[in-house]
Amino acid sequence: MKAITVEPKQPGTARWEDIPEPDPRDGSVLVEAVAVGVCGTDVEITEGKYGWAPPGKTRLVLGHESLGRVVDPGQSRSLKKGDLVVGIVRRPDPVPCPNCAVGEWDMCRNGQYTERGIKAVDGFMSERWRIESEYAIKVDPSLGILGVLLEPTTVVVKAFEQVLMAGRRSFWEPKTVVVTGAGPIGLLAAALACMGGMEVHVLDRVEAGLKPELARALGASYHSGSLLDLDFEPDIIVECTGAGPVIAAATQKIGAGGIICLTGIGSGGFANRAIGDVAAAAVLKNNVLIGSVNANKRHWYKASDRLARMDPDWLSRLITRRETPENFRQALERKPDDIKVILQFSEP
Repeated sequence: MKAITVEPKQPGTARWEDIPEPDPRDGSVLVEAVAVGVCGTDVEITEGKYGWAPPGKTRLVLGHESLGRVVDPGQSRSLKKGDLVVGIVRRPDPVPCPNCAVGEWDMCRNGQYTERGIKAVDGFMSERWRIESEYAIKVDPSLGILGVLLEPTTVVVKAFEQVLMAGRRSFWEPKTVVVTGAGPIGLLAAALACMGGMEVHVLDRVEAGLKPELARALGASYHSGSLLDLDFEPDIIVECTGAGPVIAAATQKIGAGGIICLTGIGSGGFANRAIGDVAAAAVLKNNVLIGSVNANKRHWYKASDRLARMDPDWLSRLITRRETPENFRQALERKPDDIKVILQFSEP
């Protein structure tokens, strides 16, 4: 069979090549790939910025945003041939740390977790893949190929869970949410907030086109300026850009008692004075700054439910480009109108 592989930390080594059939030791459930989402993580791995091959190997199969069809359910009692499934990305560390021991591998304490397509376990950009039944999440068949959006949905489901848990520290009735960044994570975060009855605002650099249209279709307000230009102080800011200036503006704009959840990963740093300003703002207004990454099984189940309840026509507009696996290089090249690009291996 064929797969998209890369030699981690070696730029320019990604290729579509023949590899052996998936090893039954990797899981009793055999899955035929339908689609795999492409995100910034995949791009950075192909650029050699990070990534880890499985033990004893020099190459890693890419891809962590999966969707596949069960070919053989193996030892699973809940799956049958033909079911659409996605694979959970992270696996607990072998020690395990206290969090991994109770199934919260997204909160791993010692960093020895593994991740499909990222860290020490092959990913899903192959014609077929295997998975342990306990890490396969069934997708509502009505979603079809839109099930490939499940992994990014888990990210925002966890983010909002973290925000609401932090909010229990005091009496708090949040009404306004600002989402910074109108990529797939940001727009899915806006969709979840709208489902929760919040007043939702989306902010992005783009002034016109599909992103504003999608935000407004949800009933959210769209802004293309600075956070500091808003004429209100939000109760919640879900930050999806990872951009230092946007994060700094968020700490200045968040309302008293408000919560900022960081989901984007950027680069660069703050000067000492800027760090002091951030700390002062948080202290004086009783703010909370939370970092949130990955998801555990609870979030995957919640995300599956939320995704199935969203408007499929709206969700389908998030997928702005489909490429074949052979053309994976084009999928890795970001275009101005891209929101979510997927590699389509077969029909759902």
